[in-house]
Amino acid sequence: MILSANKSVTKRKQALDFQQLGLSEETLATLAEVGYDRPTPIQAALIPLALEQHDLLGQAQTGTGKTAAFALPILELVELKPNKPAAIILTPTRELAVQVSKEVQKLAGKRQLSIVCLYGGKPMQGQTNQLKKGAAIVVGTPGRVIDHVKRGNLSLNEIEFAVLDEADRMLDIGFRDDIEYILKRCPQARQTLLLSATLPPAILELAKRYMNAPKMVNFSLNKVAADTIDQFYLLVPDEIKFDILLDLLKREQPQQAIVFCRTKLGTERLYRKLFKSGAVNGLGTIHGDLAQSSRDRMMQDFRDGKISCLIATDVVGRGIDVTGISHIINFDIPELSDDYVHRVGRTGRMGKTGVAFTLVEPLQRSELAKIERKINRRLELDPMQTHVDQMAEEKLGLKPGAPPKSKYRRAL
Repeated sequence: MILSANKSVTKRKQALDFQQLGLSEETLATLAEVGYDRPTPIQAALIPLALEQHDLLGQAQTGTGKTAAFALPILELVELKPNKPAAIILTPTRELAVQVSKEVQKLAGKRQLSIVCLYGGKPMQGQTNQLKKGAAIVVGTPGRVIDHVKRGNLSLNEIEFAVLDEADRMLDIGFRDDIEYILKRCPQARQTLLLSATLPPAILELAKRYMNAPKMVNFSLNKVAADTIDQFYLLVPDEIKFDILLDLLKREQPQQAIVFCRTKLGTERLYRKLFKSGAVNGLGTIHGDLAQSSRDRMMQDFRDGKISCLIATDVVGRGIDVTGISHIINFDIPELSDDYVHRVGRTGRMGKTGVAFTLVEPLQRSELAKIERKINRRLELDPMQTHVDQMAEEKLGLKPGAPPKSKYRRAL
């Protein structure tokens, strides 16, 4: 049974500072030191309930401060035990695992807690050595966590606190069996937090099976796209999408941008083409075929501002916290409407403004309509459409609104 916590949420939305949330003096001192002034709404709601040791089902979009919302209660409640972790946090991607572990470490402050991050693409031995030294908190992707469990490197027998971060994404990419494998090996008496941007039936079923009367905290506010993000689209034949991307980047001069593609191959091809053109300074790419060391370096350079334009698959569409992103460009319209929401959610974070552009091939209008229904908002046609139509006519002989010629049917 899932219990609503709406009354508690409404009351705690009024919290003006962290002192009102029941946190210890040690934690409050750390928060002041790292510059956390006031709790976000989801932090104000989740933290007191978690400190009361309820299982929690939290729904909120990215950029709302979810990591601190579950990390602070863990740090308050967890007990350091030799060689056996008391908390485990599961994430869908390697990049998010690294980000979460760094955030937890920062929030731990002066506490003597060992936090180990487990993810694929890195040698097992180094992670094994870290686990042998003792880990109070483990952050990791499900597959690599299971690898260590099966090899006897990691025991889940004394887990007191389990977190499923971006749970809907983990199910989307096929981690359901892995999640269940892990939860079944944790004590039933544990406290479980499940955080997700959306709550499809599969998530609710997972909560029903593995959570104890969880309270639900919903901060989606029936909005799946922030008001701080201006969202535009362009109808662009495939043959001239690259040219239009160059023109868009030249016009916008983004502070930092992510350009999303659907596939790893498409991402690599676009990156190489842009690199060869010399049109973009500070160019980087990230996708699943890159070595983990390269992915780590790319993400760090992006966070440090050394990369101004990142060409990426949806591997960075969830949970990556880089506050300087001003522009999102969907070079390929996403297959799923939910992916659109998470892509554009990389900008306009924490009250800042941002802008998103989507290049739509004319035969993809129905996919655009699905996105608009999902976000309950119409995307605006960008004024550059006139330029797109002129280029399509000059280069392809295509006139706006004219019946497609068979030779160019795919483009239209």
